[in-house]
Amino acid sequence: MQNLMNNYIEVGAIVLFGIGFMTLLLNNNMIKKIIGLNIMDTAIFLFFIARGYIYGKDAPIVVGEFKGVDGYINPVPTSLMLTGIVVSVSMTAFMLALTIKLHEKYKTIDLREILNMKEG
Repeated sequence: MQNLMNNYIEVGAIVLFGIGFMTLLLNNNMIKKIIGLNIMDTAIFLFFIARGYIYGKDAPIVVGEFKGVDGYINPVPTSLMLTGIVVSVSMTAFMLALTIKLHEKYKTIDLREILNMKEG
């Protein structure tokens, strides 16, 4: 139980990922699926950024006196998550554009109705 309390950010990220995954699986509405995928993305970013932070070290921005290499956190995980955020926003825009095209063609964004139209 003490480990859960010490790693509460990681536990929150895992719970958030589960919420996004269930939203993605249980809804037929395309917008809700996109929201679920974005919640999952956010959970992954939160998890990696929380793991990349090292208590007692500063951000790798030298202001004043240089503290040595061990005085700063590694900037690579943070920069990778920044790249991931950009990719996530681009992917969301692409999925929303595809949803608009689905709505224009089938007049609905419900996947079950679209599949029924294609079968029937």
